[in-house]
Amino acid sequence: MAIFVATDFSVSINGSTALASYLTQVELKASANDITTTAFGSTWVTRVAGLKEGSLTLNFNQDYAASTVDATLWPLLGSNATVVIKPTSSAVSSANPAYTAVCLVTDLTPVSGQIGDLATFSVTWPTTGTATRAVA
Repeated sequence: MAIFVATDFSVSINGSTALASYLTQVELKASANDITTTAFGSTWVTRVAGLKEGSLTLNFNQDYAASTVDATLWPLLGSNATVVIKPTSSAVSSANPAYTAVCLVTDLTPVSGQIGDLATFSVTWPTTGTATRAVA
C-alpha cells in the first residue's frame, strides 16, 4: 500500500465491526518508557527502554438506537475490550497490517453536545498486556 487517504479504516471491538460507521478518528499509540542509566562521571544522559504501554483513542458520532454506539459501549465500562484496527477493510497483509490490543474501558461520555452541533464524543482507553501487529 502506498501513501493513502484514511477513508476505510477497519475497527472491531470485541469482534464486532458494527461501530465502524460511527467512527471519525482512530489512534493507537504505543510507547516504551525511557529509563535513565546515567552514572557519575557522565556528561550526557544515557537511557534504556523500559516497560511498553499503549492507548487507544476513538472519536464517535453518537447514536442511541439499539445495537449502536451507546448500547454497545455502555456495558463495556470497567471491563476489557479487544480492539482490532486495520488501515483498510481489505484482508490482513504486509500492506494492511492488523493491530490488536486489549483495552481497559475506563471512560465513556454518553452525553455530549451543544445546540445545533453534531453529537460526538471521544474516548481514550489504556491498553493492558501486549499489543500485536499481524501481517497474515
